[in-house]
Amino acid sequence: MLIRRADIEDALGIAKVHVDSWRTTYKGIVPETFLESLSYDEKEQMWKKGTTVNYVHIAENENGQVIGFSAGGKERTGKYEMYTGELYAIYLLEGYQGKGIGRLLVQPVVDDLKYKKLDSMLIWALEDNPACRFYEALGGKKIDTEEIEIAGKKLKEIAYGWDDISDWTE
Repeated sequence: MLIRRADIEDALGIAKVHVDSWRTTYKGIVPETFLESLSYDEKEQMWKKGTTVNYVHIAENENGQVIGFSAGGKERTGKYEMYTGELYAIYLLEGYQGKGIGRLLVQPVVDDLKYKKLDSMLIWALEDNPACRFYEALGGKKIDTEEIEIAGKKLKEIAYGWDDISDWTE
């Protein structure tokens, strides 16, 4: 298992993980029509840009296949003065979940945030996402909820926060 900073050439691998993990994680939560409409090509274009403007890290298996990624940076909304950094995304292919890789993917984002003097962090997750237990196990505290809509379905998102990541090591 290799964890490394992503570059623009990794965009397609990241896109495949993004789409495939949404389709497995959010099946039965997000409307099926939305999940079916997700496109590798669209996500690849998004991540080509994303790898140049955000901290993005990938996990590769022994064959060099991208099997997970994480991305983070400055908290995006400006609504949470106590939380200066944000874990924007963390996704793993279903077959690699529950093996400790998620923790490995959080660490470089935390390291990047600390390097930029962003000493706290939050992440948004759909309430029904099984990964909510993962964020709680990492010490995340529920700090807010928000209603969003995906493909006409109202869903609840939860913000998990870490007040101080200065001594975070996994």
